[in-house]
Amino acid sequence: MAGPDPHRVVIVGGGAAGLELATKLGDKLARRDKAHVTLVDRDQTHLWKPLLHEVAAGSMDIHQHQLDYLAQARWHRFTFALGAMAGVDRAAREVIVAAVRDDEGAEILPERRLPYDTLVIALGSESNDFGTPGVREHAFTIDRARDANIFHRRLVNACFRANFSADGRILHIAIVGAGATGVELAAELHNTTRSLAAYGLRSFDPAKQIRISIVEAGPRILPGLPDYVAEETHKVLESLGVQVLTNEKVVGITADAVKTASGREVPGLFTVWAAGIRCADVLTTLGLETDRINRLVVKPTLETTRDANIFAIGDCAAAPWGEKLVPPRAQAAHQQASHIVKTLRRRLEGRAPKPYHYRDFGSLISLGRFDTVGQLMGFVGGGRMRVEGFVAKLFYISLYRQHVWALHGFWRMALDTLARLIKRQTEPKVKLH
Repeated sequence: MAGPDPHRVVIVGGGAAGLELATKLGDKLARRDKAHVTLVDRDQTHLWKPLLHEVAAGSMDIHQHQLDYLAQARWHRFTFALGAMAGVDRAAREVIVAAVRDDEGAEILPERRLPYDTLVIALGSESNDFGTPGVREHAFTIDRARDANIFHRRLVNACFRANFSADGRILHIAIVGAGATGVELAAELHNTTRSLAAYGLRSFDPAKQIRISIVEAGPRILPGLPDYVAEETHKVLESLGVQVLTNEKVVGITADAVKTASGREVPGLFTVWAAGIRCADVLTTLGLETDRINRLVVKPTLETTRDANIFAIGDCAAAPWGEKLVPPRAQAAHQQASHIVKTLRRRLEGRAPKPYHYRDFGSLISLGRFDTVGQLMGFVGGGRMRVEGFVAKLFYISLYRQHVWALHGFWRMALDTLARLIKRQTEPKVKLH
C-alpha cells in the first residue's frame, strides 16, 4: 500500500540561505521520502555573495568557486528548476517560473508552474539606485557573479590599454556607498591592480595611474557597524591612498564622473554603485505584506504575515529583532536556513512553528592582504572582543568555510581548503583576464 505523497517544498532563490536550506532539507527529509524539495533560481551556478568584491577586483577566479546547482541537487536529493519567479498563485499553491531564454532570445524552457505545500522565498537583495539619474547607464553593480566578472574584465582591459599607450593616463575608480561591499572592494582593488602590473605591464604604474574614491552620503563609512570597526577601516583606507568622501549625497552619474548635491564632481571612468539595497519588484505582486524596499514582512516564526504556507528568509525578509530588524548578513541567512529545517520538521508532525531568534556574532571587514578588522560578540559573559590583523583574517576566512561546510560537509570542506592552498602556489595572484 502506497504511503502519503511527500510534502512539497519549493525554495525560490539559491543564495546562501536558499541553497543551504535546499541542501539540508534534501539530506534530512527528501532522502527519507518525507518531502520533495525543489530549488528555483534564475542562474545555473551559485557563488557566495560576500565574495563578489573579490571577483570584481580579480583576486578570486569565479570559475573555481562557483557551484553548479544541478550537481548539488544530485548529490543532496533535491530538484533544481532554472528560471526566475514570475509570480505565485496562492489559491492553487503554485509558483510561476518565467520562461528561460538564451543570449539570442530563443526560448530554452517555457513558463512553468510548480506546486507547493510550503513555499520559502529567499530571493536576496540587489543594489538600490534610489532613482538616481545615470546609474543604470553608466555605473556597474556587483549584485551577481557575472556583473562582478564583467567589471573585472573591463578594468583589466583598461589597464592593458594604458600600458600600451604609455601616456601616463589616470584610471579613476569611484565607488558609491561606504558599506562593507564598497570599502572591501576599494582595498581589494588597491592590491590587485598592483599585482596585475607585475605581470608584464612595465609602462603602467598603479601607484600613479589608479585613483580610487569612495563617496558616502552619511557622516561616516560602514553605517550600522560599530564605531571602532569604522574608525580602524577608515585609517587603513587612508593609508592605502583611497579618497574617502563622506556627507556627499550622489545626485547623478555620467560617463566619467559622479556628481554630488554639494556640487562636487568626483572623477569616475569606472563607477561602482554599492549604495543601499532593495528586493525584487516581483515580491510586491504576490499579495503579501512588504516594506518600503520590497522586503516581505514576516512574523517571528519567519512566516509571512498574510500566508502561513509561505516563509521568507535572508535579505528579502523583514524579520523582527527586538525593536529593529534582522540585518542583511550572511550569518543571518545561515541561521534562518537552519531554523526553517526545524520548522519544516514540526510542520510535518502537525506542530506549530517556533519563533526565530537572531544571534549577532559580530562584524568583520576584510581589507585584502593589508588588514582585517572587526568586533566579535557572544564570548564569556556575552561580551564583545575587538579583533584585527591575522586573527581577524582567520575569523573572516572561517565564515566562507562555514558556508562550504554547510553545503558539502566537514571532510569535503577540509579537502577543498587544502586543495586550494596547494593550488594557489602555482597560480598568478590575480586573475589576468
